[in-house]
Amino acid sequence: MSPRTIGVTEVAFRDAHQSLMATRMAMEDMVDVCEEMDKAGFWSVECWGGATFDACIRFLNEDPWERLRTFRKLMPNSRLQMLLRGQNLLGYRHYEDMVVDKFVEKSAENGMDVFRVFDALNDPRNLEHAMRAVKNVGKHAQGTICYTTSPLHDVDGYVKLAGRLLDMGADSIALKDMAALLKPQPAYDIIRGIKETYGEDTQINVHCHSTTGVTMVTLMKAIEAGADVVDTAISSMSLGPGHNPTESLVEMLEGTDYTTDLKMDNLITIRDHFRKVRPKYAEFESKTLVNTDIFMSQIPGGMLSNMENQLKAQGAGDRVEEVMREVPIVRKDAGYPPLVTPSSQIVGTQAVFNVLMGRYKVMTAEFADLMLGYYGQCPGERNPELIKQAAEQTKKEEITVRPADLLEPEWDDLVEQAKELDGYNGTAEDVLTNALFPSVAPGFFTARGEGPKNVGKTVEQLKREAEQASGAANAIREPIRYKVTVGGRSQTVQVEPA
Repeated sequence: MSPRTIGVTEVAFRDAHQSLMATRMAMEDMVDVCEEMDKAGFWSVECWGGATFDACIRFLNEDPWERLRTFRKLMPNSRLQMLLRGQNLLGYRHYEDMVVDKFVEKSAENGMDVFRVFDALNDPRNLEHAMRAVKNVGKHAQGTICYTTSPLHDVDGYVKLAGRLLDMGADSIALKDMAALLKPQPAYDIIRGIKETYGEDTQINVHCHSTTGVTMVTLMKAIEAGADVVDTAISSMSLGPGHNPTESLVEMLEGTDYTTDLKMDNLITIRDHFRKVRPKYAEFESKTLVNTDIFMSQIPGGMLSNMENQLKAQGAGDRVEEVMREVPIVRKDAGYPPLVTPSSQIVGTQAVFNVLMGRYKVMTAEFADLMLGYYGQCPGERNPELIKQAAEQTKKEEITVRPADLLEPEWDDLVEQAKELDGYNGTAEDVLTNALFPSVAPGFFTARGEGPKNVGKTVEQLKREAEQASGAANAIREPIRYKVTVGGRSQTVQVEPA
């Protein structure tokens, strides 16, 4: 019997550099390798969504819509994939349903094929409309389960959630492990449970980070359980808070009942390209290699670096460990939400406030909204005293309805707002850009004509550094004696190494 082919989603163009180097990679460092990506044989190429949209306009002066169009042009044979935060789209609040429809429609028109739709709380109500919008434009709707652990989370619950997603019309199910918490046996049990309950032809994609050091084994067990597609990153853009290496997956499956059918020659070319590119962004690199504390705190890599920066800004950089111990307490009080954007930032920031100012002496507006249901339904019961405190602080009532049901139609207002901005180009894409990031988009629109910024080091800078390093390698290691003659008198001078 021939080996079963496992699809691979390559994440170098999106989640890899988001996780490793704060989403700073410029488009100019990706275009030259698109042809190789297109030929390598990936099931899909993840290249958009997540934090890339924000980073494009905030740091790189790139139009994210033009980035998507460029990927579509340069990879005509590939499925392009994005990460979409359900009713939040790519922003940090809920948007009214028509805005969700417009965003999905324009994303599809500009070249997107696969929409991985998730909600930070695993609240199906926050996924349903976005999933329907994807189906309405004829694209692949991937319903996502955000994996976490708590006294409330178990295999049966994840299997039932998969069923809810399939009822919404999901073309596939993604098991998303954003913090490298998914151990091999739970992965096997969840995937087998979904397959046995809903049919072996149910497509399951598995997404793991590598931060805790266990998830390469997790991918193997997931494949043995029946996973159809797994996410990896080319080796020169892998590991740490990123993902497991693509080439390592290929080698791991050699001699087994599984194969990827990826073309190793193309993978090597892709690897070598990013090996040259990565040093440009060294100043943004995460220092994390392996962190097993995450099994306790459940803090994703990006959230950890964010907390460290918050504490340093307050002159409390030495209190990271206290905050990590506080995060599980805050998470329990909030009803055990998975920690992924934006819930990870909300819980993490509240933990920082608790450590610096006393537990819940100051409650952030976002945490108050989380406690009152304005982000959706958390998996467990929330601390009733904190719900009361949040209501008193915000003068809002606790809600149990889908948060987007409380929103008034806003598309026409968003169009009018965009028209007032210098540099607005009159497109629905610009309206959406401003809707998602209203504090950043106006500056981007006015600076757009100046062209992309190069936030990494230039080729010339890297060359000089290499030359300096080479010079240091050839530096004087032993004393050198010189005979110096001045005015007929000779003197011996000894020069010691630095």
